[in-house]
Amino acid sequence: MAVILYDLVGADGRRFSSNCWRTQMALAHKGLDYETVPTRFTDIAQIGDGSFKTIPVIDDRGTWVGDSWTIAEYLDDTYADRPPVLGGSDGHQHALFVQNWARSQIQPLVMTMIVEDIYAQLDPADKEYFHTTRSKRLGRDITGIQEGREERVAEVRARMEPMRLVVAETPFLGGELPTYADYVALSPFIWARTVSPFALVEAGDPVHAWFQRILDLYDGLARRNPGYDW
Repeated sequence: MAVILYDLVGADGRRFSSNCWRTQMALAHKGLDYETVPTRFTDIAQIGDGSFKTIPVIDDRGTWVGDSWTIAEYLDDTYADRPPVLGGSDGHQHALFVQNWARSQIQPLVMTMIVEDIYAQLDPADKEYFHTTRSKRLGRDITGIQEGREERVAEVRARMEPMRLVVAETPFLGGELPTYADYVALSPFIWARTVSPFALVEAGDPVHAWFQRILDLYDGLARRNPGYDW
């Protein structure tokens, strides 16, 4: 029986949630059969027993697990005979560091560059919720917030330097093979590529080459998602 993944969806079917993508990549890494359930923001309260506030959420034959990090730990614990996602204590700490770096240094800036693009992709039923919650999160109305992103992207690219130095030498942050560190680092890139034509990285950048390798993993799983070609 396949694992069921509740996956955030926009109006035209594109899956733009960075956290849900972490879980999709983890499931593929494990080689597990899974199916996705397209889920709008306004549908989340109907998942399972109604206690979940965010997605991803998985239903593994009656075991319900939420939160992308918790899901990764669950998959390693439950399917220990399959390739590890976190790779033991060292891999756990490595991925945790990369996740915190991406969340604190990259994603907040990226949000200001793509939030209106996300809004434009949403199902009409989700738009009021998204506009209200993201305006509150950013401390201002999101309308017009993307203006000047062509100049601000230089700061994002500068903050990628620690990652750039690693992937210029090895194919993945995990070394020769990808690990959960790569999937958490993927988050802002797949998030932006899915909803926005505005490229965070340019061809020739080692980070761009790493991103293309990630898109090609698992028979092009992430590349097959509707999005923009950058």
